[in-house]
Amino acid sequence: MLCVHSLVCGDVEGRLSSLFSRVQAIQRKTGQFDLLLCVGEFFGVTPEAEAEWQQYKTGAKKAPIQTYILGAASQETVKNFPNSDGSELAENITYLGRRGVFTGASGLQLAYVSGQEALQEPAPAHCFTSKDLSALVTSLTSSSKFRGVDILLTSQWPRGVWQYGNNPEVNTKSCGSSSIASLAHKLKPRYHFAALEGAHYERLPFRNHVVLQENAQHVSRFIALATVNNPAKKKYLYAFNIVPMKNMDPTELVKQPPDVTESPYRRSAKDKTETQKPPFSTTEEEVKYHPSQPTGPCWFCLASPQVEKHLVVSIGTHCYLAVAKGPLTPRHVLILPIGHYQSVVELSSDVVEEMEKYKSALTDFYKSKGERCVLFERNYRSQHLQLQVVPVPLNRCTTDDIKEAFMVQAQEQNMELMEIPQHTDLKQIAPPGTPYFYVELDSGEKLYYRIQKNFPLQFGREVLASEAVLNIPTRADWKECKQSREEEDDGCKQLRDAFQPYDFAWDD
Repeated sequence: MLCVHSLVCGDVEGRLSSLFSRVQAIQRKTGQFDLLLCVGEFFGVTPEAEAEWQQYKTGAKKAPIQTYILGAASQETVKNFPNSDGSELAENITYLGRRGVFTGASGLQLAYVSGQEALQEPAPAHCFTSKDLSALVTSLTSSSKFRGVDILLTSQWPRGVWQYGNNPEVNTKSCGSSSIASLAHKLKPRYHFAALEGAHYERLPFRNHVVLQENAQHVSRFIALATVNNPAKKKYLYAFNIVPMKNMDPTELVKQPPDVTESPYRRSAKDKTETQKPPFSTTEEEVKYHPSQPTGPCWFCLASPQVEKHLVVSIGTHCYLAVAKGPLTPRHVLILPIGHYQSVVELSSDVVEEMEKYKSALTDFYKSKGERCVLFERNYRSQHLQLQVVPVPLNRCTTDDIKEAFMVQAQEQNMELMEIPQHTDLKQIAPPGTPYFYVELDSGEKLYYRIQKNFPLQFGREVLASEAVLNIPTRADWKECKQSREEEDDGCKQLRDAFQPYDFAWDD
């Protein structure tokens, strides 16, 4: 299978000799590369940079590799490009053009957009418009065989690419273009390269399909590169080998690496219907959910007169911790949002963040008692989110035993529990309003079942109470485990005191 040996470079800014010396040094070590792709600003504006370019332009010097560059990213460098169409600027140095698709002899398909997003009409020569992007998308996606492109080159970053992934060392409030994010979402590049921010950033790979709802597709990787010869020695050259998509075995193409995440560009259906945006813009932040109002009395809204405050163990800013009513074990607790939210997928980011802090604190607390924790949620016939957290002694069974117990008992009741891939956000699988049952194990493994009808309300407790796990089958139904008010008071006080060293809310 023909593999294309490729090099990609960030902003050159006229330092051609430095770049090409580095490329030659790499080629002496590793062998010849097929092409060099340059994103960001290729030309410099200093007299030295212009003198250096003249040497290549006149043929006094020659690029040691076939080099493809993007157009101007600022008004000052526009003069180096004769027109908006691609052309050879010097031997082995080719300007790709304003926007388009380049297909190599190997079948490698490369989409590109030069410059920065236009903020006014008419667009300056170093800017692209929504028409440019629409034309590019239409030229590719009009084919029924379109699956994505091998490489996408842009100078600007896609806005929000860091969502669900690792954070870059840039100002995320101002970095990137929403239109480029929308373009990347539509074109599904296997590799997307950008520059202009003076930073090196390799985002975790992300998937292009919705888990459990769509057929598996290839993953995308976003890589931003720094400026040539930057004083901080940040990476500005990236080498990789790629087999063109059209020549790959489909099963090989869609393989998912272990660190794959959700797509940072995907928006929920709710957000799409509520927000009318121009065709080439995406949300700049994740969807904001706000607490709704309960339809009747709610036993779990902390401000509600119905809430049993004597069961409360800890109160944070957005969540609180309470002993479960009729607990499976004395340390069985619930993590609950203070405001009225029906399920985990409806939580705003600040509530999710605090919920994760409680999970982490409980994990450490249980560990000190020789226990591992199992979390489950049933978003079905319940109006306020209750995240159940049940400790299981380490010497009772392994995490695999617990996982198997859930799988087996689900199967016995004709329910198919699906395993959610690591780094996947539950919101991507279960849009708000979807009834579901969800389990999180201490290994980070997550199980999910989309509830159809007649779901056994005590299923989570039944599995954990079963012989395979806690072996307390008589405690499967909470109504059979009711305690007196005095017992509840006493149990909560003991748990509150024991949990206090781990309680971040106490420190606050």
